[in-house]
Amino acid sequence: MASGKEWSKTWTFYKGDWHEGNIPIMGTRSHAALFASSVFDGARTFEGVTPDLDLHCERVNASATAMFLRPVVSADTWAGLARDGIKRFAPDAALYIRPTYWAEHSGKLMIAPDPDSTEWCLTIWEAPMRPPEGFSITLSPYRKPTLETMPCDAKAGCLYPNNARALLEAQSRGFASCVMTDMLGNVAELASANLFMAKDGVVFTPAPNGTFLNGITRQRVIKLLRDAGVTVEETTLRYADLQGADEIFSSGNYSKVMPVNRIDDRSLQPGPFYRKARELYWDFAHG
Repeated sequence: MASGKEWSKTWTFYKGDWHEGNIPIMGTRSHAALFASSVFDGARTFEGVTPDLDLHCERVNASATAMFLRPVVSADTWAGLARDGIKRFAPDAALYIRPTYWAEHSGKLMIAPDPDSTEWCLTIWEAPMRPPEGFSITLSPYRKPTLETMPCDAKAGCLYPNNARALLEAQSRGFASCVMTDMLGNVAELASANLFMAKDGVVFTPAPNGTFLNGITRQRVIKLLRDAGVTVEETTLRYADLQGADEIFSSGNYSKVMPVNRIDDRSLQPGPFYRKARELYWDFAHG
C-alpha cells in the first residue's frame, strides 16, 4: 500500500475480467463483512520471481474448505491468473498477490456461511520489499488461540484482529513487533511472521502445534537450511530461550527473511544463520 491514503497501483480480477484499482466488491450485507467468513493467501513477486506460487494457491483452497467455503477456483487457475496479472506491471515491480474467498450469504441461523454463495477475486498490487533492516521484539500479553476456539488451520481474516492488537500494544511500548505464545505459554510465532532462533550452532523454531500456520516460507527456509547441512530443530520454546538466543530472525511471505536486532533491552546483531537463511532463500527464489 502506498503512503498516506493513496492506493499503490492495483489490478483486481473479479467476475471474469481484470479491473484497474481497488474496486468495491463486498457489500455491507455480505456475510463476510458481518461475520468475517473470508480467507486469503499472499504470494510475492520480487526481482522478477514468484517463489512457491503454486503452494500459496493450494493453501487458499485449503483455507476455504476449513472455513466451510467452496473453493471454486483450482490452484492451477489461480496461478495462471496471477501470472497474467503480473504482466500488467513493470517487469521489476515488487508485487503482492492475494487470492481471496468469502461468503456472500448466510446459511441457517445467519451466523454460518452459505458455501454455495462463495465469491472470489484475485488482487495484485505494488508492494515494495522491506529492506533487510533489523527490528525489535518483546513479549506480548496476548496469546494465540487453539483449534477449539478459532480456525487456526486457515489463513482466515478473523484471526488477524488478535495479531493487530498484539502489534499495537507492542508498538505502544516502543517495539516494532512481538512474540506471541500459545495458551500454555510456549512460543508460537511473531505477531505477523514465523520465528527462528539460533543457539550454540543449532537453529530452533517452534514446532507447529495447531495454534499458528506452518508458513510456506517457514517450511522453505527449514528445508533450505537442512539441505545446506544446518541442524534445524522444531521444538517447544519458552520466551526465556529467545532472551538467551545468539540470534533471532523471522520468515514470512511479505518480507521473506528478516533479522531481529533487539529483544526487550538486549541488542542483537544479524548473525550467520540469518545471513545463511536469507542467502539460501534468495538463491532458491532465483534458481
